[in-house]
Amino acid sequence: MNFMKWRWLYFAISLVVIIPGMVSLILFGMKPAIDFTGGSLLEVRFNQISEKSSLSYSSLKDKLSEIYELDAIQQSGENQIILRGKHLNNEQKNLILEILSDNYGSIEERRFEAVGPSLGRELLTKTLIGVVIAAGLIMIYVWIQFNELKYGVSAILAMLHDSMVLLGVFSLLGYFYGIEVDILFVTALLTTLSFSVHDTIVVYDRIRELRGKYSKYSLVSLINTAVTETLSRSINNSVTIIIMLAALAMLGGETIRWFAVALLIGAVTGTYSSTFTAAPLLLLWEDVAKFIKQKRK
Repeated sequence: MNFMKWRWLYFAISLVVIIPGMVSLILFGMKPAIDFTGGSLLEVRFNQISEKSSLSYSSLKDKLSEIYELDAIQQSGENQIILRGKHLNNEQKNLILEILSDNYGSIEERRFEAVGPSLGRELLTKTLIGVVIAAGLIMIYVWIQFNELKYGVSAILAMLHDSMVLLGVFSLLGYFYGIEVDILFVTALLTTLSFSVHDTIVVYDRIRELRGKYSKYSLVSLINTAVTETLSRSINNSVTIIIMLAALAMLGGETIRWFAVALLIGAVTGTYSSTFTAAPLLLLWEDVAKFIKQKRK
């Protein structure tokens, strides 16, 4: 099949998906969790909410305002909320639990986390450094394995495509639905790089094998043949992962739901980009190289 006939359509689809997310990322950024900003998180469950004392976020904030200034109150499940704010010590935490218990009956402490602001900044710095190092090493590895720079650069651009999709989606989710990014999101982002480069290398390896056997064939023909031979394998491998992640996103708990969603987005975009971004980028590289060569003449 002549997949590369529609390569500009594939690029257009990528732009349609990426541009809204990038605009959101520039205008609104992302909503960082306390892992990056520092502060405290207290998650509690109300075991008995009577009609007399229905749960109201505004009244709850007023009741706690005398001892603690909350940044946000977020529902994390049925009769379950997360309180976020500046650093909270054990004495303040116990006092908050006592006030909640007095006003709303029996409660259960589900989670308590505290991260200092310096640790949050350090974690963010290490995250960015880790992404850059991983991308650089992958590019060098692919470059060495295929003996041409264009393979390494194209693989990295495909990875960047997947990362931009994931970052853009979570920027939009953060702006419209208050979804925060934490250390689990970083894990999902790095895993997305793995999804992307895994299938990309499979396609590139098949192109290299075909090029050795049929050196007289054009690059377009070789890429079309390679994509035809590897596409079904890539889809079959990815569908099993996607089904598992979709089930985890729908049925998993609140603490891992958005982690599963991030992995799901990464799996889908990684499968798409390996065939419809990474392979066409090789042709784009060739077109640009020919254009530059003609200009020099």
